[in-house]
Amino acid sequence: MTPTALIAEDEPLLAQALKAELAAAWPELQIVATAGDGRSAVREALRLLPQVLFFDIRMPGLDGLGAAAELADSWPTDEAPMPQLVFVTAYDEYAARAFEAEAIDYVLKPVQPARLQKTVARLQQALAAQQPSSSASPAVASDEALEQTLAQWRQVLTAAGTGAALPAAAPSAPLRMIAASDAGGSTVRMVPIDEVLYFEAADKYLRVLTATHEYLIRTPLKQLLTQLDADTFWQVHRAVVVRSAAIESVHRDEAGKLHLTLRGRAEKIPVSRLYAHLFRAM
Repeated sequence: MTPTALIAEDEPLLAQALKAELAAAWPELQIVATAGDGRSAVREALRLLPQVLFFDIRMPGLDGLGAAAELADSWPTDEAPMPQLVFVTAYDEYAARAFEAEAIDYVLKPVQPARLQKTVARLQQALAAQQPSSSASPAVASDEALEQTLAQWRQVLTAAGTGAALPAAAPSAPLRMIAASDAGGSTVRMVPIDEVLYFEAADKYLRVLTATHEYLIRTPLKQLLTQLDADTFWQVHRAVVVRSAAIESVHRDEAGKLHLTLRGRAEKIPVSRLYAHLFRAM
């Protein structure tokens, strides 16, 4: 079976360079599409179901992290195993050290043939391990294989999304208060973190929801995560972090997707496939 891949890179010359280097390092690999932005990458990936994704971390609109998170939820695992994910990055030596430490596949821009060879070897090994046995249904990943892939994606997205390009900062004390605007934007209030039930990313703002009020802050969710107690607040979706103690129930809909209800809130909160493992025991 011919291995297939999709490249998402917003700089055409760099995309062509990666394609050429892949042709030299892995002649059997078929590049089925090249996308110039994250939204197109998601659309083409779901249409073509490639086995490998090369995603530029920084792209206009939906970036590589967001595109990967969307695919994690949308990928039709009954039709094809989830693909191998490789990030393409222009980050400096700090990113390289972080990715190497976590055994995460990455490609630095401009493409370095020696580093690409290592990535290709890892990908070939991973794809060989995915091949079903003669008694198994082709192209359908087992639950165990799917969980292994999802765990790898969580590792990749976490490392890339929390500033892998930067040297590690000294840990700071978790937030106790948040300075947030009310819905009208005319008043700034000090909101105790103990009152917050969940955070939700929305356009340029981050919604801060308590049992009775909604506030807005401009802090990006990935930055806020570094200031929250991980045992108290759980990320359940790429755009949502909830207070774990406020979870009242978990529901599974007809499509198999999970939704949470929180004490004090009426709305249902979606749970990404990447974070469904948090609720398996429930």
